[in-house]
Amino acid sequence: MALIVGVDAGGTKTIGVVADTSGQILRTVRGAGANLHVHGELAVEKVLAGLLDELCPEERPEALCLGMAGVDRPGEDGIIRALLRRLGFRGNALVVNDALVAIAAGAHDRVGVVVIAGTGSIAYGVDRHGRSARAGGLGPLLADEGSAGWIGHRALLATVRAAEGRGEATLLRDALFSVLTVSALSDLPAMAYGGGLTRERLAELAATVIAVAQTGDPVALSIIEEASTELASAARSVVRQIDFGGSPYPLIFAGGLFKGLPSLVDAVAKKAGLAGAIPHRLTRDPSEGALSMAMDLYRSRHGGS
Repeated sequence: MALIVGVDAGGTKTIGVVADTSGQILRTVRGAGANLHVHGELAVEKVLAGLLDELCPEERPEALCLGMAGVDRPGEDGIIRALLRRLGFRGNALVVNDALVAIAAGAHDRVGVVVIAGTGSIAYGVDRHGRSARAGGLGPLLADEGSAGWIGHRALLATVRAAEGRGEATLLRDALFSVLTVSALSDLPAMAYGGGLTRERLAELAATVIAVAQTGDPVALSIIEEASTELASAARSVVRQIDFGGSPYPLIFAGGLFKGLPSLVDAVAKKAGLAGAIPHRLTRDPSEGALSMAMDLYRSRHGGS
């Protein structure tokens, strides 16, 4: 039986689905994060190899679509394609940005704008002419504003300022000290520079920031507010670069941050103020969008059958 696989590789988790040629999903497998910049080529290859072995233990799939952050940047597509060749894929694999598979999962005609806020963040859009545009998605040093990792980092900075009396007092101080299991500000540098405060660990802190914000803490609320402003700005940037011709289009919100704080969808959509945009949170997993793209690849290689 021919098998088709879609994979969504993120910073904290990788999800793969396998289906038969009718599109019936047979199995879903979850693995560790597989971000080329964060984890490195060898670790990404190990995650993907393990995922494929679980999804298709008896045979390699006839077609695969892999959605992964950063692969639309020069040089990175080649690295991933070489990796996939080592895993046995030659011509039957499609490698795309993870935002594109989210659009495929959330828009039946694959036209629209997606705002992803998970460990990192990106806004990405495709119009009816096939033109695409992006904003953000360049990692924490360049453009990751509004992401869970960004929120965690901003909260940590606010905690340091509060502890030193340079910033506004905030409940974040005690909350983050508790979550990080530190008792004093002097404990943080070893964690920050010794590898304990990874990008993924910072992203995990976003849940604490949300909880503190829900108590009415002004500092936590301001961080969430600024995150919504940044994500709205990214969405507007994308729409300015492409053309929907005045027709309605979906504005899709994806990623763990929107799951943890559903009200953020309305906040970002309102601030973006995009005419014609129909906002909704992605309910299907992006890996299913990757699966639909892999299905198209399979059909193109087999005469549309």
